[in-house]
Amino acid sequence: MNDASLPRFWRDPRLPHLELRRVEDGRKVCYAPHSHEQWSLGAVTAGESTFHYREARYRIHAGSLVLMNPEWVHACNPIDDEPWAYRMLYVDADWLTRLRHAAGLIEAPHWQDIPTAVVAEPEWYAGYVAMTDALLDPQRDLLDKQSEAVEYLSALMHHLAGQPAWPQSLPPAILRELAAYLDEHAAQEVSLDDLCQRSGYSSGHLIRAFKQHFGLTPHAYLINRRIQLGQRELKRGRPIAEAALNAGFSDQPHFQRTFKRLVAATPDQYRRPLPEQ
Repeated sequence: MNDASLPRFWRDPRLPHLELRRVEDGRKVCYAPHSHEQWSLGAVTAGESTFHYREARYRIHAGSLVLMNPEWVHACNPIDDEPWAYRMLYVDADWLTRLRHAAGLIEAPHWQDIPTAVVAEPEWYAGYVAMTDALLDPQRDLLDKQSEAVEYLSALMHHLAGQPAWPQSLPPAILRELAAYLDEHAAQEVSLDDLCQRSGYSSGHLIRAFKQHFGLTPHAYLINRRIQLGQRELKRGRPIAEAALNAGFSDQPHFQRTFKRLVAATPDQYRRPLPEQ
């Protein structure tokens, strides 16, 4: 028997650049602020929700699409225990970059942030539902699924290409270096003293400056990275305990609690996509 409150994950090894999450009753689905390595495109299929995206806050409802750039901090949560449902597609950023570059929408084959956060036009919502229905349908051929995804995402990228560019200001070089250090050592113990020594910042200044530019404190950034590592491990079929250790967690219960807080699903739910009915 299906539980509508359970998150359902779709993955296909033949389409490694796409991953889909589906929730039919999201009243208990709550996220802490987090980010993804992928570009994300979601649709509210029923009810209403709040969408926090960097400093902005949106109230979204059935028929809304939300767009999230890689590494941009966000969270979607229910409103006063009101029912809502959604589908979220995670798209590999390198694959999408190649698609945009081949279409002539970006000058160089390097990721370029998309400024649009919410799309409300009914035709784009309907197209999204049709595309994700195709991905979820076990009777659809691989070529059919590939074509549906490429056609829809290409058309959406063309539609969004005319939007004004997002004004980008890079973090100071020292903070970019610290973020890269955290990326490289995410599975290891990292101390605030070490980060201060590397940056020359005081502890208070470092935490404030890092959060200002990355949306998360250094510790929250590190934990977010560890959960991303854990997701990769689980998708490779690693046992939960092994995934926890490889991602830098000292024990499985800590990994499971943190995973649920950031992914709004248990590691077991994530590693074993439920069959669609």
